[in-house]
Amino acid sequence: MKHILNVQVQDHSGVLVRVAGLFSRRGYNIDTLTVGATETPGISSMTIVVEGDDRVIEQVTKQLYKIVEVLKIQDVTNDEFVGRELLMLRVQANKEDRLEIMHLCEIFRIKIVDIQRKSFVIEATGTHSKLAAIEEAFRPFGIQEMKRTGLIAMTRGEKLPRKD
Repeated sequence: MKHILNVQVQDHSGVLVRVAGLFSRRGYNIDTLTVGATETPGISSMTIVVEGDDRVIEQVTKQLYKIVEVLKIQDVTNDEFVGRELLMLRVQANKEDRLEIMHLCEIFRIKIVDIQRKSFVIEATGTHSKLAAIEEAFRPFGIQEMKRTGLIAMTRGEKLPRKD
């Protein structure tokens, strides 16, 4: 089963290496790992998608807490959450295909963020399955380059007030 872990860490040099190293030393593959800033200066959020049963995730969690900079771990797998990924495609766009590509972008509600003579760069956000569908829809035009982030996830509902 895939688990989605939201891990809050102090924004210090080397934390990412220590977290990733923990998984590799244990022989666990990280499906996706996305890191970014939070609302609190000096704190970063890592969203880690990893395959494993509950026992494996419990062990990983215990090991993560041994890393000094790890502040909080939340397994949101079984919670209600909103999750998104980002996809950017450079699609071949010759004169004959431009209108059809633009129409597909409207259908999928995605943006063209760069237009060149022979290509478009397209930006899309959504679930894993939506992005896979977008990728397949644009493949016949010729995908010249593709970049995709991992999942970021946030639990649904109101955030409780902080107790400082």
